[in-house]
Amino acid sequence: MGFPARFIAFEGGEGAGKSTQARRLVAALAARGIPAVLTREPGGTPGAEAIRALVLGGEGEGWGARAEALLFAAARADHVERLIRPALAAGTWVVCDRFVDSSRAYQGGGGGLDDADILALHRIGSEGLLPDRTLLIEIAPEIAAQRLILRDAGVDDRIGGRAAPYHARVAAGFARLAEAEPSRFARIDGNGSTDTTHSAILAALGEWL
Repeated sequence: MGFPARFIAFEGGEGAGKSTQARRLVAALAARGIPAVLTREPGGTPGAEAIRALVLGGEGEGWGARAEALLFAAARADHVERLIRPALAAGTWVVCDRFVDSSRAYQGGGGGLDDADILALHRIGSEGLLPDRTLLIEIAPEIAAQRLILRDAGVDDRIGGRAAPYHARVAAGFARLAEAEPSRFARIDGNGSTDTTHSAILAALGEWL
């Protein structure tokens, strides 16, 4: 096949369509004869999925930003060691619904933690692994709200259900990351149809396809 394995991460706020577009990308890669695995964060391995349930589910106030960052870093460490690195070593592309930039935007931009501290946890837990390309899907807040009503039927997880100012800080955090690392990030307009967004994603990866 001759395609070197690539690590692609999808990022963005709630309702951006990351999961849908990640699935479509894996299908498009398969149609080109490119082996790919679809995974998500937090999650992807049994241990990381257990942490996902701990952080996002249940009753009550949940966790503070520092505890969240530590838990997500632990889940990511297991995910990287047991799934992502072995897949890449075997020549399989990895398409991940969220990665470390979500921690940087949510616990950093939204929760106020220092970016250097989050990256230090990532260096310890996952040896600083970064995607080859991070696809940041950006949508208007009003479109996100409409999509979330359809998707969740009014039932949010602990983080998704936080107030609008928190999610505005998250969006601003993602924008800052993309501006700081333009060679890794591709900013995708997700306000249109799923087909339009998918086409923009393929264009952003065109050099490897």
